[in-house]
Amino acid sequence: MNGELRRILIADDSPQDVELTLAALQEHHLANEVVVVRDGSEAWDYLRREGRFAGVAGGNPGVVLLDLKMPRMDGLDVLRRMRADPRFENVPVVMLTSSREERDVVESYALGVNAYVVKPVEFQEFIDAVKSLGLFWAVINEPPPGTVRRAA
Repeated sequence: MNGELRRILIADDSPQDVELTLAALQEHHLANEVVVVRDGSEAWDYLRREGRFAGVAGGNPGVVLLDLKMPRMDGLDVLRRMRADPRFENVPVVMLTSSREERDVVESYALGVNAYVVKPVEFQEFIDAVKSLGLFWAVINEPPPGTVRRAA
């Protein structure tokens, strides 16, 4: 990887799911910076470096893990905005959600999601799914230019 770390952005309003996601990533010893936001509006502000994120260092995340159902702005709205903005149109997005509704899956792919993962109900399955996602998107996948930052 040549000293490059890919930031992971997690947008999820469930404190329990965020805690499990972070635990799974840590269990796999990923050294990537992980940024957590609690809804789609915060995710959009983070990506655009606005509001409370105005002073955050540049560079797009290597991957965005989006929950589908969030307050203020849902995951589909964030994805729609990302794909319409040239700055974020190539940033990998994984919908990590509890929704198995066919229309959610179809719309996510129509909007350009890279992967759609239904959150497993079983604790160990959830941990394993997130570890696999983190390993692939943050370590193995070759990101588009501008989505990485040099390790300090």
